[in-house]
Amino acid sequence: MDYMCFRALCCKGPPPPRPEYDIVCIGLTGSGKTSLLTQLCSESQDNIVPTTGFSIKAVPFQSAILNVKELGGATNIRKYWSRYYQGSQGVIFVLDSASSEEDLETARNELHSALQHPQLCTLPFLILANHQDKPAARCIQEIKKYFELEPLARGKRWILQPTSLDNMEAVKDSFSMLINLLDERELEPVQI
Repeated sequence: MDYMCFRALCCKGPPPPRPEYDIVCIGLTGSGKTSLLTQLCSESQDNIVPTTGFSIKAVPFQSAILNVKELGGATNIRKYWSRYYQGSQGVIFVLDSASSEEDLETARNELHSALQHPQLCTLPFLILANHQDKPAARCIQEIKKYFELEPLARGKRWILQPTSLDNMEAVKDSFSMLINLLDERELEPVQI
C-alpha cells in the first residue's frame, strides 16, 4: 500500500498544459485597459501611461493563459484596430462607465463596429463596464440599454460585467467567465 501511495505521488508526471487563448483588448483611452491588465499580472501600477500602438501581456489563470493584445484607444489609433484582429479567439472591450455622454457614444459606436466586424463577430466578447467605483458610474442595466446589447448581440456569446480596480476578485471572475466561453468554443464540432 505504501508503494502505491508513493507511486501516485511521484510518478504522476507533469500537469497537463493549460490552454492558451489569443485575446484582443480594445476600448477608448482612459477606460482602464492597461490598469486592469497590469493589476491582473501583479505588476506595478506606478507610471501607467496610455497605450500607444499595442502591448501584449500573458495573463495567467489557473485554467488557462490569456495572451492579451491590448490596443491603444486614442482616436488616431482606433482606425488601425482591425489590422490587429486576425488570429484572435476572443475580445475584451473595456468602457468607462463614468465617462461623458460624448465618450460613451463613441465607445458605443466602437463596440458596435467590433461586434459586427467579420473577424470578431463570431468570437466571445467580455465587455467590462469599468470605473464602477466612481460616483458618476452608470449601472449595468443602463449600459446594456444604452449600448443596445440585447438586440445587437443576439445570438452572440457575450458577457457584460461591472468592474473597478477596487474589486479585482470580480475582475478575475469576469475573466474566468470569458475562459469558460473560450473553452466551450473549443469543444464545438467544426462544420465543413
